[in-house]
Formats: sequence, C-alpha cells, structure tokens
Amino acid sequence: MKNLRIVFMGTPHFAVVALEYLIKNKCNIVSVITVADKPAGRGRNVKQSEVKKYAMSNNLALLQPTNLNNKEFYNNLKKLNADLFIVVAFRMLPKIIWQMPKHGTFNLHASLLPKYRGAAPIHWSIIEGETKTGVTTFFINDKIDAGEIILQKEIEITETETLGTLYDKLVILGAELVVETVNLISSNRVKTINQPKLERKYAPKLNSNNCKIDWTDSIDNVYNKIRGLNPFPAAWTIIKNNKKDVLSKIYDVRKERKSHNLSIGKIVVSKKEIRVAVKNGFIIIDQIKLSGKKKMKANSLLNGYKFNSDAKVN
Repeated sequence: MKNLRIVFMGTPHFAVVALEYLIKNKCNIVSVITVADKPAGRGRNVKQSEVKKYAMSNNLALLQPTNLNNKEFYNNLKKLNADLFIVVAFRMLPKIIWQMPKHGTFNLHASLLPKYRGAAPIHWSIIEGETKTGVTTFFINDKIDAGEIILQKEIEITETETLGTLYDKLVILGAELVVETVNLISSNRVKTINQPKLERKYAPKLNSNNCKIDWTDSIDNVYNKIRGLNPFPAAWTIIKNNKKDVLSKIYDVRKERKSHNLSIGKIVVSKKEIRVAVKNGFIIIDQIKLSGKKKMKANSLLNGYKFNSDAKVN
C-alpha cells in the first residue's frame, strides 16, 4: 500500500475515521480534498470540516476547491500524480476528475448497495425497518452510487438500534473496508461485480417534511422513524397542550403493543412516563426536547411541566 499515491476526499466525521485507518496502515496520502470553509450557526462563524481539522493536525497536504470543475484545481490535482482517489462522504465528482488516477476512484457507501443509494442511507435503513445493512466500496461511474462493487460487509440492525448506535458500528466497519479495498487494489487482486438488479430503495436527503412524525401510521413505522432519526436530526412533532402548539423533538422511545380505545395522538401521562396512543398500542417517550427547553428525560420533564388531560400530538 505504501507504493500507491492516494488522494483522499471527504468532509464529515464518518470520513475522518476512514482517513485515520489509512494513515495507521501506512498508506501514502499525498493530499486530502475537502469542502471550503463556510460560515455557520447564529454567529456565522467560519466552520472547518472535520476532515480538514484532522488533516491539519496530522500535517497532511490539503486542497479546498470551491468548484470541482475549476481548471486550477484540476491542474493542482494532476500534479499530484496520484494512483488512486478515495471518496468518503464528499461530493459528486466530475468525470474528468474521477477518471484521472490509473487505478480509478472508489467510494465508500454506508449501505448494502444497490439498496439505499443517496444522501442518508443509515437513517433510512432504520426508518424502513431493515434488519440488516452494511457498507460497500465501489468504483465511481457516471451514475450516483451505481458503480461496480468491490467489497461489502454486512451487519445486523437490532430491534432497539438507533441512528447513533448504528453509525458508531458502521463508521468502524467502513474504515476497515476502505483499508481492505486499498490492499486489493495495490496487489492487483480486485474482482468487481455489477450491482444486482434488486429492489432499489433510496435514501433521500432529510428535511423538515420527512422528519415529521405521522402518528396515524403503524406502531412499527412510528417507532422506526423516531429511532432512525435519533439523535440527528431528530423526529419532530407538535404537542398541543394548554391551548399552545409546542414544537418538540423526540429521541429515545419504546413501543408497547396494547389494545385501547383512545384517539390516535392522545398523550397519557403518569408520574414517570409520557405515552402517545397509536394504532395497536403506545409509543413511550423516554427522552424529549420541547422548544425553548433542553433535551431531557421524560421523568425529569414531568417534574416541572404539566400536561392537560386533553393534550395530544399532531
């Protein structure tokens, strides 16, 4: 692997771990490519990507193009004389870029392709109630997440899995797969396969609309949506209480299958629990954030917050 000149492209923490594993395995990273710094948050302070922070702390050469089609960026990239480009959670590359290295450009994707192509595969695998997922490395081509598969690794999704717990597993599994893929490429042992023509579920970008809880859905679908968005960006709802509409984010939940005659969305409160009536049971809220308040356990919220008898979610 030391002989391959590698350019690594990525942005968030998920990419950092893969880069870290490459460094630990003595890979020759000749440059790191990440997004340009940009203002973020209420104070509009300039934010650096997690990949940039890691690259700078490890004295890695760094490029931050604002336009991937820029001629100067292309020339700077070509001067690196790289053998291989590795992409982990970056951006769609122009063909002139991904075709540049002699060993091609491969991408790490957090699903078992062809399932869950798109921006949020970890979230959607839980939201859709999958019982397994994994990571895939594939050579980039003209279509999004559709290139020839190099390697895949599978992992179970447990009944209580959240985005947070599954992410922690996949970030390590993915980093290991990137190193294995580089090993295959460096020793000329790669045997790719075309992506099978299976049912192709997609993983679209998350937004306010698809993160809102539909309490009229089945108990399983409601439960899966909440855990698939926990902790980020979090499923949300409106709590109607004391003649006020309170924007609320829901985090840790449990489900209880139980017959009842309550209206869907009715909130039932005890001293320690917040329950929401759904079809064939209840969603028990263990952690919640009301607008203007910090995230807290349900029993802590109930120490100071009162729900009316007609409180409900919408």
